[in-house]
Amino acid sequence: MSQKLAGVKGMADVLPASAGGDAETWQFMERQAREVMRRFGYGEVRTPVVEDTALFVRGVGEETDIVGKEMYTFTDKGDRSLSLRPEGTAPAVRAYVEHAVLNKEPVTRWFYWAPMFRYERMKTGRYRQFWQVGAEALGVQEPAQDAEVIHLALEILRALGLSGVRLELSSIGDEQCRPAYQEKLVAYFQGYREKLCAECQVRLERNPLRILDCKNEGCREIARGAPVLLDHLCAPCREHFDEVKRLLEVVKAPYTINPRIVRGLDYYTRTAFELIADDPALGTASAVGGGGRYDKLVKSLGGPDVPAVGFAMGLERLKLLLHGAGRTFTSAPDLFVASVDGNSFDAAFAIAGKLRQDGLWVELDTRGGSLKSQMKRADKSGARFALVMGEREVAEQAGELKPLRGGEPRRVSFDELPAILRAP
Repeated sequence: MSQKLAGVKGMADVLPASAGGDAETWQFMERQAREVMRRFGYGEVRTPVVEDTALFVRGVGEETDIVGKEMYTFTDKGDRSLSLRPEGTAPAVRAYVEHAVLNKEPVTRWFYWAPMFRYERMKTGRYRQFWQVGAEALGVQEPAQDAEVIHLALEILRALGLSGVRLELSSIGDEQCRPAYQEKLVAYFQGYREKLCAECQVRLERNPLRILDCKNEGCREIARGAPVLLDHLCAPCREHFDEVKRLLEVVKAPYTINPRIVRGLDYYTRTAFELIADDPALGTASAVGGGGRYDKLVKSLGGPDVPAVGFAMGLERLKLLLHGAGRTFTSAPDLFVASVDGNSFDAAFAIAGKLRQDGLWVELDTRGGSLKSQMKRADKSGARFALVMGEREVAEQAGELKPLRGGEPRRVSFDELPAILRAP
């Protein structure tokens, strides 16, 4: 007997509801997200699952946990270092630069719905292959673009019916004001150097802002007393942040100021935000998404000096919130066609095919079998109606349409079926 194989740990299968899965929930989320993206004018970009490792080292940051600990990196047969995509922004920007998109349009608005890969400790809502929906807007430096991107994210949540997610907002400054703040930050943490974890002692020399993002409880406690970046913004960054807040109020998007936000990627400047849900469905996690402005990333990846802003949301966590709220999604056939015997099977097969061509969901058990067993399968399928095909039905091109969710059967001609099945 051959050894039974299993999926890779941390990379989950998605099955239809009929097999005990929740594929219909995923389909609902994708439909809603795509519709909101359409309304905001964002077009889809699809990038490869595998990219040059240097893209993430340069784009995301060598000192980040993503690059330092979590990427799936390998050497291919051409002796090139490649990595599975751990996040969506750097690949989108690489595509933007490689295809000289700026020469084709002054403002680019893209979205993606794609799997990402990070080798990290699994917990509720976190997998090693996980899915994100995200959006990127390139070519606009005005704070109105920040506000639009944030509003877009909130509208996706609204379309999903998730009202318990709050927006936390901050600014992390830019290259003008951040260096002076960083000096104050280093001076503060130097006084606690021996109490910091080993990683944060290294971060203190290389990238002190990352200490604010450390998950070690001792480091978190020390960080609570650190200087706040919002108190050290330069005038342009302060004006930008104030305008983002004002425009969010214009579209009635509630927010909470959280001066301790530090996004986990190095490319962010100015606006930073997170989407937080304090929901037991997420276990110890709370963030379902986040984003911000990244004005220097395009240039750092070899492109022109183009400002940009974007966000991403974790779909597994959104799914948990939906299920935690009692939202489940199923779908069922419009019609189940059964045949009395082998002689009428061809007619049943033909009418099922014709109705499918007309855009209807029709089930037919290709195994055949007794009429009794077929009707049991019809009930189990959840179909709205059943139609039994026999010699009389073939001859008259009409049959008895039986409602499977209550109601009286009625005799209908086959020509009437599409209109009847489409009716609510």
